[in-house]
Amino acid sequence: MRLIFCVFSILAVSSANAEPDYLVDWDQAGAEAVGHLVELIQIDTSNPPGNETKAVEYLEGVLELADIGSQTYAIDPERANLVARIKGNGSKRPILMMGHTDVVGVQPDKWYADPFSGLRQDGFIYGRGTLDDKDNLTAALMVIKLLKRYDVKLDRDVIFLAESGEEGTPEVGINFMVEKHFDAIDAEYCLAEGGQNVIVDDQVKTVGIETTEKMPRRVTLMARGTPGHGSKPTLENAVVILAQAVAKAAAWETEVRFNETTRTYFERMAEISDPDDAFRYRNVDNPEESDGIQQHFLETFPYHYSISRTSVVPTVMDAGFRKNVIPSEASAILDIRMLPDENVEEFYAKLAAVIDDPRIEIVPERIYRPAAPPSEIDNEMFQTLERVAREMYPQATVLPIMQTGATDMAQVRAKGMQAYGIGPARSIEEINSGFGAHGDNERISEAAFIELVKYMWNVVIEIAASE
Repeated sequence: MRLIFCVFSILAVSSANAEPDYLVDWDQAGAEAVGHLVELIQIDTSNPPGNETKAVEYLEGVLELADIGSQTYAIDPERANLVARIKGNGSKRPILMMGHTDVVGVQPDKWYADPFSGLRQDGFIYGRGTLDDKDNLTAALMVIKLLKRYDVKLDRDVIFLAESGEEGTPEVGINFMVEKHFDAIDAEYCLAEGGQNVIVDDQVKTVGIETTEKMPRRVTLMARGTPGHGSKPTLENAVVILAQAVAKAAAWETEVRFNETTRTYFERMAEISDPDDAFRYRNVDNPEESDGIQQHFLETFPYHYSISRTSVVPTVMDAGFRKNVIPSEASAILDIRMLPDENVEEFYAKLAAVIDDPRIEIVPERIYRPAAPPSEIDNEMFQTLERVAREMYPQATVLPIMQTGATDMAQVRAKGMQAYGIGPARSIEEINSGFGAHGDNERISEAAFIELVKYMWNVVIEIAASE
């Protein structure tokens, strides 16, 4: 009897550990997911103008066939948002899976194939949105379909939000949902875009989970001077005034500062790096070593430089209209990405002191994403994300990461939701190629995309399914 009991116990534990996997035929589900991704890519939702309702109508049809109800919310009928929900028993608070339906525009002549064809070639799917963000959107769609298909009993509601306007017009999407319909998406945890897994030697070496992001707080520098003929030099040339201000801003070494996410990131990177890099990662906040380390980051891997500080990068300059006319005005945009806890007004005051020229006016951009604290890395969701990653990729190190870009998780984090970004695995070569998000010939590996679907499914099962 003792032997039988032991064998039964081993089988029970094995079944429990395998539960996220054994229900699903991943050959069939993977092919199904790829099909949905290709069809969503073929729907042109370039923002502007967006036209996200076209994608919402597709999703409505897919969900209806799966016997899943959905509801649309729209401030603009052409730019709808969709919410679907699989109900749980309510013993725990819901999980929100969020993906945006709009994509950035394209220059078709720069692509070797139609950017909205969903071309499948050599194991990749090509098209605008394959990495940003129709991959996560489709993964969430598949998870909610599989929950319904297998009649999974849940302790939590699982909510699917397909949102519009992430690419610069959140007023029609996440802002509208948060401000007017938050009850439809309110959850304890959120899964969305922003993570990145890195492949080295054909294996996933790191699993990057986005727990926080920098705040876009751009400014325009306005220089004003004395107009005149280009043949007569003047001390009040707006172009020169602007150029000097831009040079000062670009050369400004802003304060190095870390938060829980970035400290943990560098600590874990030190554990898997060669001795020289490990030394740098362990000494990022050592005042005696910091200058040299930051210079090394800037020269070799700017991401590490960026997550160590609020960054200031000139991106656009506008001056003059004729080659023989000194203009009265000139302007430049500084793309400022602030650390999550940066005091905005104090930073602008420091920038003004660095430029130190009363002829320069600093004009802040409209704030369209709120300040939000980093999500926790010691709660049930992050621990589940870690555990599932280690089960799927035993050789990998899980890294909490700070996104240098911006996502709509800022809005839900500001409402108190714990939000985490996940993403597909890509090699270093692929990451450094021109095939990334917002790039020409954007593409995703079919295998990596299916793994993303599987990862999201396993996480949702572990944290939401009833025992």
